[in-house]
Amino acid sequence: MQGICASPERMNAQQRAAHIRQVVLARGEALRQRYPLLRHQDALGAGILVLALSGMLGSALLYLGGYLAWWACLLLNAFFASLTHELEHDLIHSMYFRKQRLAHNLMLALVWLARPSTINPWVRRHLHLNHHKVSGSESDIEERAITNGEPWGLARLLMVGDNMMAAFIRLLRAPSARHKLRILSRTLAVYAPLALLHWGAWYVFLGFHAANGVAALLGASIDWSADTLAMMRVIDIAAVVIIGPNVLRTFCLHFVSSNMHYYGDVEPGNVIQQTQVLNPWWLWPLQAFCCNFGSTHGIHHFVVKEPFYIRQLTAPVAHKVMAEMGVRFNDFGTFARANRFHPEEQEQAEPVREANA
Repeated sequence: MQGICASPERMNAQQRAAHIRQVVLARGEALRQRYPLLRHQDALGAGILVLALSGMLGSALLYLGGYLAWWACLLLNAFFASLTHELEHDLIHSMYFRKQRLAHNLMLALVWLARPSTINPWVRRHLHLNHHKVSGSESDIEERAITNGEPWGLARLLMVGDNMMAAFIRLLRAPSARHKLRILSRTLAVYAPLALLHWGAWYVFLGFHAANGVAALLGASIDWSADTLAMMRVIDIAAVVIIGPNVLRTFCLHFVSSNMHYYGDVEPGNVIQQTQVLNPWWLWPLQAFCCNFGSTHGIHHFVVKEPFYIRQLTAPVAHKVMAEMGVRFNDFGTFARANRFHPEEQEQAEPVREANA
């Protein structure tokens, strides 16, 4: 393998990042040589999408038919939905059907339908490409929006798994009416229409069952109208097959992503400092619903154009060279220092500014 004798002590950050990129790309090419199927990138992307959507639909039908417990359906669909998130990410980087815009945009639409909790993927494309340019800085709106750089506490816990709650808390913190209006208008624009329906139905689900629970504790009952009960039967089903899975998937992804990215004191353009590899055994329950994101997403910062399934295959080699070149692994101190890279800056770290201000 090329660069095997490279000495990190004699290399600057850019050279170390280039060496990681060279080794990982070489491993990816070796895998494609060994398994020619991996060269059919468009077909694999479309096939994974069909698998994910079929899995979600099949789980839903089994649940509705009484053959699958509600919790099993929810967990399965959270897993299948996590595959569509990775596909959306790859599509944002134009990895599937780059020259066939109809197929490309159809895939984007379908992965959005599978994850109605998220922002418009065509809007997200601009935010994510900007993330690669300014990762770890105040201008990295995508990561700041999912609480990267936010001190840990009740507010961050509420924000990390609920996009609407995150926007609401930022709106409350906004210093002026003009900033509040800007946050509100941007939230409505980027989350319309699917996410507004998704989170609205989620709050109705929580409110309805909370009200019934409180009434039961008080020894009373609520006389809901027939129309309300009919609507809630639909929402209850949706909560199991699509809403609940995406709430779970969102929490897992945002928790892992916001803590594996560094914020605030990252040297501009220094990819070595942008991410860590976050893969302790106790994070596996979360990793299962975000496609092993904490372990493999850091690879993407070095090799942007490799699809997510290739990153899973190259991870053993990638992790070895990343560790040799100084990328951090399982830096749990980031939880206490609001995702700052340098531990000594913990005391000076200020709360992150509002992502949508």
